[in-house]
Amino acid sequence: MAEIQEYKCPCCGGAIAFDSTLQKMKCPYCDTEFEMETLAGYDSELKEEKADDMTWDTSAKEIWQNGEDEGLSSYVCHSCGGEIVCDENTAATSCSFCGNPVVVTGQISGDLKPDYVIPFQLDKKAAIAALKAHCQGKRLLPKQFKDENHIKEVKGVYVPFWLYDAEANANMRYRATKIRTWSDSMYNYTETSYFSVSRGGSLVFENVPADGSTKMPDDLMESLEPFDYSKAVDFQTAYLAGYMADKYDVSAEDNAERANERIRKSTEAAFDATVKGYATVTKETGSIQLSSNRVKYALLPVWILHTKWNGKDYLFAMNGQSGNMVGDLPCDKAAYKKWLFGLTGVIGAVMYAALFLIWMI
Repeated sequence: MAEIQEYKCPCCGGAIAFDSTLQKMKCPYCDTEFEMETLAGYDSELKEEKADDMTWDTSAKEIWQNGEDEGLSSYVCHSCGGEIVCDENTAATSCSFCGNPVVVTGQISGDLKPDYVIPFQLDKKAAIAALKAHCQGKRLLPKQFKDENHIKEVKGVYVPFWLYDAEANANMRYRATKIRTWSDSMYNYTETSYFSVSRGGSLVFENVPADGSTKMPDDLMESLEPFDYSKAVDFQTAYLAGYMADKYDVSAEDNAERANERIRKSTEAAFDATVKGYATVTKETGSIQLSSNRVKYALLPVWILHTKWNGKDYLFAMNGQSGNMVGDLPCDKAAYKKWLFGLTGVIGAVMYAALFLIWMI
């Protein structure tokens, strides 16, 4: 028995049929007419659509060879569970994440060796100066915090990141309209034309970062971006001298979806920007297939600063390459209420003036 082909209207989704009078396909719901060739091409395009394929090959990873980890030690903080790698000269220190004192107890253990490292380009003095600058100009920051805030500890830590490279081959389809209006002596007219817009192409992504440590909040690490990956060099243990390195506890496989989300958003934004000249644009479908993908393990430089004020600890982080500083600051409640009251007063005055003008008119 022959298969009956059913077409859906690209404009409203209703079932369409052949109109013998017009010799065209016509939608009985929105009265849109279609040439047979146009509809056949649209149907062929639908059949060729693919599902997303954003899988990664994470198998090719370099492990520590005999002797490569000599001179490195590690400790696990019993308070927060953080594992830190440092040089053999560090006997006792404090956890970079929660500040609790710890004792270094043994050789580094783990499977993977970093592929790359971005060396620190800014020192401890620069980190302290950046924190002071970070506090300047903050109207709601308590004055006492600036005067009494004491930096408890400053540590240079290499934070583990997975870097994802791939070519994203994408196909996007949109529903768009163009609207034309005109009038005569009796009527106003509006003509709406519907379009099916397709876009296809590829984008190359390099070094899409995903934080490999659960101790470092993802939003905090993303706020430190960007890093200049052109300064990345092959990893050598000598770069850890005088610094510490957080050990990854989120695998490349588990972090892949975060990388995919960043790739997906960037790809969709790039394709969306090419659909111009229409009154309305609605995305219908889209698919992305990754190829030539590669995952690298890198250590990125971050200064972590612990401060204590009014019995509470505050954590700040600075990009050890660019100097970008992030972190939460306390709020002066009295100053906030004063500011809010002033803002409310300004809004009230503006509304009163607007109502008065309306009344006058």
